[in-house]
Amino acid sequence: MSKIEFALFAPYNEKASLMGTFSDWKEIPMKKDKDGFFRASVDLKDGSYQYKYKIQSKSWFFEPDQWVEVTDPYATEIVDDETQNSVVYIKDGDRILDTYVWQNDQHPLPADHELVIYEMHVGDFSGGENDPFERGQFVHVIEKLDYLCELGVNAIELMPVKEYPGEHSWGYSPRYFFATESSYGTTADLKRLIDECHGHGIRVIMDGVYNHSEASSPLTQIDHDYWYHHSPRDPDNSWGPEFNYEFYDESLETYPARRFIGDTVRFWVENFHLDGIRYDAARQIANYDFMNWIVEETKQTAGAKPFINIAEHIPDTPDITNVDGPMDSCWHDSFYHTMLAHLCGERFDLEELEAVIDAKRRGYLGPTNVVNYLSNHDHNRLMVELGDREIFDDEAFRRLRLGMAILFTAVGIPMIWMGAEFGEYKPKTMEKAKLDWNLLKNDLNRNHFEFVKGLTRLRRENHALHTANIDFFHENPEMKIFAYGRWNDEGSRVVVVVNFSDQYIADYTLTDFPEDGTWHEWTYDYDVEVSDRTLTTNLAEYEAKIFVWH
Repeated sequence: MSKIEFALFAPYNEKASLMGTFSDWKEIPMKKDKDGFFRASVDLKDGSYQYKYKIQSKSWFFEPDQWVEVTDPYATEIVDDETQNSVVYIKDGDRILDTYVWQNDQHPLPADHELVIYEMHVGDFSGGENDPFERGQFVHVIEKLDYLCELGVNAIELMPVKEYPGEHSWGYSPRYFFATESSYGTTADLKRLIDECHGHGIRVIMDGVYNHSEASSPLTQIDHDYWYHHSPRDPDNSWGPEFNYEFYDESLETYPARRFIGDTVRFWVENFHLDGIRYDAARQIANYDFMNWIVEETKQTAGAKPFINIAEHIPDTPDITNVDGPMDSCWHDSFYHTMLAHLCGERFDLEELEAVIDAKRRGYLGPTNVVNYLSNHDHNRLMVELGDREIFDDEAFRRLRLGMAILFTAVGIPMIWMGAEFGEYKPKTMEKAKLDWNLLKNDLNRNHFEFVKGLTRLRRENHALHTANIDFFHENPEMKIFAYGRWNDEGSRVVVVVNFSDQYIADYTLTDFPEDGTWHEWTYDYDVEVSDRTLTTNLAEYEAKIFVWH
């Protein structure tokens, strides 16, 4: 038997008690200390126990001092939606999360400028393809790691994996901030997934929701206005009670919301060896002081290994990543909207295209300050958008290839939304939408996968694409043709020639080519000789050619 302490931070609540399987669910009074914690200690043998707190709530939607049962806000496992009991594990007289032993902590991982990110929803990525009611789990992602390695991505971004209500969700309304979503598997399963990724040289970025919580999250039941704003600041963009990062408790000298979120962020980075966090709804958080602090907390916790903090700020803004900004990178939503309009043939604006291909023109400072994408969980895949405009089959895949060629050669970090690499056509939905892996049996889909696979290799191996260097040396807006060069100081060079028109252009001549000599055309795999800095080439409709310097 060991004495195990249970503690609940509720500084302005009058009384609280503890109950659980260890007391046959009889209440154990808790003592309140000056630091704002209620505490009770229980003698426990090694094993697992369920428990809950009962507290006199300070939340305005209850009667004054009404007794309510609450789940531990720091619970790392929840039994089920019905009971919402917390679970604690005791081993050798101490609390434990699980018994997983990490294997690949010393494996080298790619730097931020080398990243090719793959965004996925665990429940829809893989697993149970023959059963529409079965959800994908962490173990199914592990089974697909060879596929991800073949594709060539070196980072995966997991949509939220914290415990949420129900069995299927995107996860953007977290109820329990320390618990792993039970339908995806155990904490040990998630650790093994991340460990296996590291063993394959793949970083793992977690999507974090720190703007708000689900309405019945424990802190809302304890003392709503101590951690949250009383009401939404922007009712049109409100997804749940919003954390109040401005409120400072002078008596205890603490920022309650910052304290809680700081604890959860450190917990995940430390226990799950994360390599980055994507911050959902950073625009709604709207507190650079808090974000600067939390970013510093992540990096101190992560230690010497690379760690990236990415903001979802819609519309995107360079302010959040520049000198006084808190974040390392920002989702580049302008890239998506501009590319979508041009790939669908809705307009041609060369200045607009150049501004998203070279994000420095929009005020971003470096090559890791933006994450570019043609789709993500919030935006339909390009194949869906093209289909909505009655663009199908060969013509659709031609435009997909053009988009991918620009995505992987633009300044910034490229990101693929799962399935886009083989032309998945399912529309955006919060309902179940598993990837259709059978599409890879079709020639058009398989060829597109091979094309993207080649681009990921080019992006990883050609260091010219890791820099911020770019020069639009050829511009012909009348014909919707332009070309840009990428390079580094060690002599790597890449030139991309783009035709956004719906016309085949034979014997097109480009002058001011960056260098005379032998260049390798990557998309069709042949060599060309450039002399007098002039190149003549054929350009198919909606096509990009990529020339790599020998």
